[in-house]
Amino acid sequence: MSAQLLDGKRVAAEIRAEIRTRVEARRDAGQRAPGLAVILVGAEPASHLYVRNKRAACAEVGFHSELIELPAEVSQTALLECIDRLNADPKIDGILVQLPLPAQIDEAAVTERILPTKDVDGFHPVNVGRLVLRRPLLRPCTPKGIMTLLARTGQSLEGLDALIIGQSNIVGRPMALELLAARCTITVCHSRTRGLAAKVRAADLVVAALGRPEFIQGEWIKPGAMLIDVGINRTPDGRLVGDCDFPSCAARAAWITPVPGGVGPMTIASLLENTLSAAEHAEQ
Repeated sequence: MSAQLLDGKRVAAEIRAEIRTRVEARRDAGQRAPGLAVILVGAEPASHLYVRNKRAACAEVGFHSELIELPAEVSQTALLECIDRLNADPKIDGILVQLPLPAQIDEAAVTERILPTKDVDGFHPVNVGRLVLRRPLLRPCTPKGIMTLLARTGQSLEGLDALIIGQSNIVGRPMALELLAARCTITVCHSRTRGLAAKVRAADLVVAALGRPEFIQGEWIKPGAMLIDVGINRTPDGRLVGDCDFPSCAARAAWITPVPGGVGPMTIASLLENTLSAAEHAEQ
């Protein structure tokens, strides 16, 4: 392997240590700990695992955290009322509704019900709009974490040809805005894109977020490119893999994120950063 690893697990641990120090300083100054509320609807095992990891991270840095568990058959009205209560709670700085939600719930209505100042996922139209205008407040967590990892390389992003594979509201679209603000030239690909392999071969920076295990092949990668693998997929034989074929891609890239241990830990670290920022903003 010639690529250098972008070790999200290590960087996320450093960020959590920094946040813990800042929370301790707040307490020493007589200020309360930041508070994060997580709403979990239903009993989907993966969602429970994600929530457990987020609450463990909160405990590690000294945040106040609350978990509200609602049944899968909960009505949209009841869920929105729960959000309203948390919006009004001065102990809560951040509200996170774990996705996906059951079919009877309108995800857009839920996202927009959270106050923009408590939207620590960064999905509210106000926060997305601020990112568009290059005046970010609370940034979407996964793209934010990726930008932190890229900054740790010490490499300038200005002028790079950046390719994003995936156009979701959670990763692809806000990732394009982040990289555009960093002065990259952006191409966003999706399921209707033609000639994907050729586009990958021309890119200095590739962000793969398509949800297809080991789809991106090493022969597609431009030698010396940066490769960010957002995918996390379980293969039939039980392996956890990304959207890129790691061995062949690592042989050509200059920098690459592992799966697991790359982007995933950075997403949670960014959530903690957003929650701390929301607490600080609330006191201004």
